[in-house]
Amino acid sequence: MLMRIRDLREDHDLKQEDIAKILNVSQVAYSNYELGKRLIPYTALVKLANFYGTSVDYLVGNTNDKRQYKKVIKEEIKEKTVS
Repeated sequence: MLMRIRDLREDHDLKQEDIAKILNVSQVAYSNYELGKRLIPYTALVKLANFYGTSVDYLVGNTNDKRQYKKVIKEEIKEKTVS
């Protein structure tokens, strides 16, 4: 998880300060999230998942699928109707 939030931030060319503002925390607090020195509150994980267009499960390492669930569900329904 820790590398994923850092990687996502860097992939979007954002600074820690940028994400800290979105989460309404200090840059130091956000840095501690990335370093694993501080647990990320669930509400912050949801904000990050929505911001990056991914799932909380992806952020915490439960899946390697970056897609949001609603996108996955839509694609599965589409596949079933086409088959």
